[in-house]
This record gives sequence, C-alpha cells and structure tokens, in this order.
Amino acid sequence: MIRSLKWLSVVATVGMFFVLIGGALVTKTGSGAGCGSSWPLCEGQFVPTMITPELLIELSHRLVTGVVGFVVLALSILSWRKIGHIREVKFLAFLSVFFLLAQALIGAAAVKWGQSEFVLAAHFGISLISFASVFLLTLLVFEIDKKFDANSLHIKKKHRIEIYAISVYTLMVVYTGALVRHAEASLVCGDWPFCTNTQPFDFTSFRLDQWIHMGHRLAAGLLFVWTIILFVKIIRNYRNNRVMVWGWSVTLGLICIQVFFGAMIIFTLLNLGIALMHAFVVSCYFAMLSYFILLSNRSAKYE
Repeated sequence: MIRSLKWLSVVATVGMFFVLIGGALVTKTGSGAGCGSSWPLCEGQFVPTMITPELLIELSHRLVTGVVGFVVLALSILSWRKIGHIREVKFLAFLSVFFLLAQALIGAAAVKWGQSEFVLAAHFGISLISFASVFLLTLLVFEIDKKFDANSLHIKKKHRIEIYAISVYTLMVVYTGALVRHAEASLVCGDWPFCTNTQPFDFTSFRLDQWIHMGHRLAAGLLFVWTIILFVKIIRNYRNNRVMVWGWSVTLGLICIQVFFGAMIIFTLLNLGIALMHAFVVSCYFAMLSYFILLSNRSAKYE
C-alpha cells in the first residue's frame, strides 16, 4: 500500500504542475473565455462543434484540473488513513483539497459571472498553495524524516520567523505578477529594469497599468535581495548542515533564474515559452520555501 501511495503522490505532484502551468497558459493566451460562459461543459456541449485554439486550451485545462482533483483527493484520503500519525499529514491533506477546490470555483465563477482582475489574480496563488501542500505530502509519504533526522537540525527562532515571512511575501509577489497578466500590463513598460530607462524616475507620467507592472518589478526585486540576504545568513549559521546549504543554494538559484525569465519576458515581447517558464520556476521556488517551513515547524516542535 505504501508503494502505491508513493506512486500516487508523484502523480499528484506532477499533475499539480500541469494544473499550474495550464492555468498560466490559459491566462497568457487569453483563452479564459474559450468555452464561452458555460461551466463545466464547453459551450454547453459535451463535444463542442466549433473547435478553436482557445477552446482547446481552456477545455484541456478544465479536464486536467478535474482529473488531478480526483488524484489529489485520493492522495489526501489515503495519506490520512495510512500516515495520519505524522503530525503535518492531516493538515496538509486538508489544504491540498481545499485550495484546489477553491481555485476551481474561482475559475468557474469567472466564466459564469466574470470577475475583476484583482480577484482573478488570486487564482494562481491559491493553486500554488495547493501544489505546495501536495508537494509536502509527497515528501512525507517518502518518509523524508527517516533519511534526515529532524532532531539533528535546529533552525533558530529568528530564522524560522524569517522563513515564514519570506514565504508569505512570496505569495504577495506572485499575486502582483498574476495581476500584471490579468490587467494586460505585461508589456506596458518597454524597458528593463526601469519602465523607461532614459527617464527611470518619471513616476508622474505613469498610468495605472504601468504602476501595476512596476509594482510587481519592485516587489520581485525586493524578494530577490531578501533571498540573497537570507541565503548568506543560512550559510553562516548552518554551514555544516547539507540540507540547509544545498537546499538554500537551490532556492537562491531558482530566484536568480526567475529574475532572468522576468527580464526575458520584456526582451522577447512576451514569448509564450518564456512566460510559462517564469510561472514554472516560481512554483519550484515556493515549493522549496514550503519545505523549509516544514523543517522550521519541526524545529519549533523539538525546541
């Protein structure tokens, strides 16, 4: 049964990646209305007669989300039953299902009644939390703590608080990035790193969409700097712990790649592949932060 649970957890984690990237693809290609105002059916039909690229993208995303939803539900139930004695499992199982259902309902509401870009921007962040919960469940299913003794790592309280804080702030940055997409503000600033490099501080001429765009750049830049600072702290205080050193090295590498893809979105004029990689990398970055939240929680327990 544990072997089957491991396979199920891997399938659920990979499936959640497809849900995240599929949602980003729908937004970036403007396919949200590909199925008209019908939900869950497309144009009110089981088999739509008028096939368009937008319909295929939206319908595929709905089908993937539906299938993955059942897989996540099965993983949550089996994890609850088989490894529910591990203190985080029941909470993570609940989060996985709750936030996956929440993002599906927000998507459905947007199709049926429409939503403002400020509401729609929360869609990706909610999916990200569900993905992180599934990812952590997978780690627990593979019994990560038997390979790494939580008692051997003590994360100091001040560093635990900072890990929690940067994780919450990351969700805020993700929200601003999603808002840029939903407000169709991705290319309103033609230069990088400033909106207009020849007049970098000409804020009085900014339109609302430019404020939204540059607000995201500023928030992302602060996250990049914060990650570097926290990485230095981790190396100084936990240089003898391989999990912390290698884990934060990967995390730092991911945020560097994320900044690169963010700039390339401007230079390539919103190339679809680059934009999807931008969404993929931030998902991996948040997954790593979620792992350190788990370790911090364990440290707090054993303190």
